[in-house]
Amino acid sequence: MITEAQFQEELQLIIKNAIREDIGPGDYSSLACIPADAQGKAKLLVKDEGVIAGVEFAKMVFHYVDPNLKVETFIEDGARVKYGDVVFHVSGSSQSILKSERLVLNSMQRMSAIATKTGQYVDLLAGTNTNILDTRKTTPGFRACEKWAVKIGGGENHRFALYDMIMLKDNHNDFCGGITAAINKTKAFLKEHQLDLKIIVEARNLNEIEEILQSEGIHRILIDNFNFEDTRKAVAMIGNQCQTESSGNINESTIRAYAECGVNYISSGALTHSVYNMDLSLKAL
Repeated sequence: MITEAQFQEELQLIIKNAIREDIGPGDYSSLACIPADAQGKAKLLVKDEGVIAGVEFAKMVFHYVDPNLKVETFIEDGARVKYGDVVFHVSGSSQSILKSERLVLNSMQRMSAIATKTGQYVDLLAGTNTNILDTRKTTPGFRACEKWAVKIGGGENHRFALYDMIMLKDNHNDFCGGITAAINKTKAFLKEHQLDLKIIVEARNLNEIEEILQSEGIHRILIDNFNFEDTRKAVAMIGNQCQTESSGNINESTIRAYAECGVNYISSGALTHSVYNMDLSLKAL
């Protein structure tokens, strides 16, 4: 996984690019009608229900736009919220608050939706030994925030990108000439370049599970698009040799049954690619 320093750098890049995109040479609406020395205050109002996420990110945005903006927090990331709740107050330059408004709302609305959906999946897994993982199916340019939201909702992060973990999927294996060839070439590559990366290998059927198990040093087998019966068989075959992960069109109605097959992890792209934003507003006080 990426380091905390790398993660923080990603967050700063998100803010920098979003501000560039939204403000450009200037917020002319505010510049036109709000005096430069005007002071104001606004509240973050919840108009929905779920798990709030992005409070700490909002503070980063406010600080980036204007270090003198002050935030008084009433509800922290990860808390369940309902219609009418006030998450925080922000006070200071009215122009700065208005410059920050859209990025704060866009980010928190999506992060809260992801945290809420993740929390629902976590609840469905309660009492099992299975943890929920996100995927790389994220919004381009916003991945760090979306993966942060998954953690706020109680899930775990899969690899961050293509550079912090090896995942040999069906196309890698097919292009390389087979699973064993892909594993052997990967191990040689890691040794040559002195890289210490965990290896996950995807299996499409039980025969591929058996082939993967012939190789040592595999961190996890991705049991992809298996039915319940074959998933149970795969878990029994793998035993304690490596970790197990189920994926492939797993939803609210099937996730519990897959967990009860005994897998360590279930990964779901739906956590980040199929959510509806939480309704939030930033209103002047």
